[in-house]
Amino acid sequence: MSQKKMLRCSTGALLLLLPWFGGLVLGEISNDFSQCLDFFYNRTPPKGVCAAGYQPICQRHKNQYRFASLYHRQRRSPLYSAYVLGPADGKRPKSTWMFEPQLAFSRASSEMQPFHTPVDQNVIESQAVFEDYRNSNFTKGHLNPSMHQKTKEDREATFTLTNVVPQRAASNSGKWNVLENEVLRKFKAFCNGSMHVITGAMPYESEARSINNRVSVPEYMWSAYCCPSYRSDLPESVEPLFPTYAAVGRNDRNSGEEIVPVDVKARASVRGYDVRRMSLETLEGILRQRLAMTITLFHGQCQ
Repeated sequence: MSQKKMLRCSTGALLLLLPWFGGLVLGEISNDFSQCLDFFYNRTPPKGVCAAGYQPICQRHKNQYRFASLYHRQRRSPLYSAYVLGPADGKRPKSTWMFEPQLAFSRASSEMQPFHTPVDQNVIESQAVFEDYRNSNFTKGHLNPSMHQKTKEDREATFTLTNVVPQRAASNSGKWNVLENEVLRKFKAFCNGSMHVITGAMPYESEARSINNRVSVPEYMWSAYCCPSYRSDLPESVEPLFPTYAAVGRNDRNSGEEIVPVDVKARASVRGYDVRRMSLETLEGILRQRLAMTITLFHGQCQ
């Protein structure tokens, strides 16, 4: 990262933190993840993320923390969501979409709330709203997918727009969905303890894209998991997948192939929305280059 970039990040981070020094913000919207560190491996959030513009959110639903997200107010989009994977004990719940009241009102409820009509203007200005996605040709792509959550309440909590990015349908229901199911299978088959997952969005490198001139559209999706305790008798083909593994998925079929190659043999409906599996180190290298941040996702590389 250049000295100019580092200075800009440091200055922005200081400005971002000033309101909390004044005690203006209460509850789950704060300057760190201190209330929900259990969702990060070794209770340590990713290191090296430039704080300017980003808002840590301890996602709270029905009086309990469910996962954590790092949200960008101006882009109205999360950089990532972090959670502990728990195989669902039931079906995908009815999608009642919610918002984060404390992004709009500092002294509001710390619980995510369902959208009401009409939507308050302060909510509209502070975060993405349901109307942003209407007729946008994008689906609401979960970073923390509902079926990676054990209880009904945990799954309900994933339906907040602070956990969502604009994702092409061919990615969301195609190869990215295959990846999500694959991670779930690996957890069930080989992971002996907790699996910590961080899933995020990678914006375009040069010209920013958005829907409704409000919500940032990612060029790629990315995800990484950490399972420090796993079976000692791993098959040889599975050994490279533990304790960490990662992936990057295309969200723009017209993007270059430097990060994720295109499978030209894929059926036309999903062609260009490929997912590339990779090591954690490779993903961190891509994020460092594209985001100009020296990111380390898991403390001690999950060792």
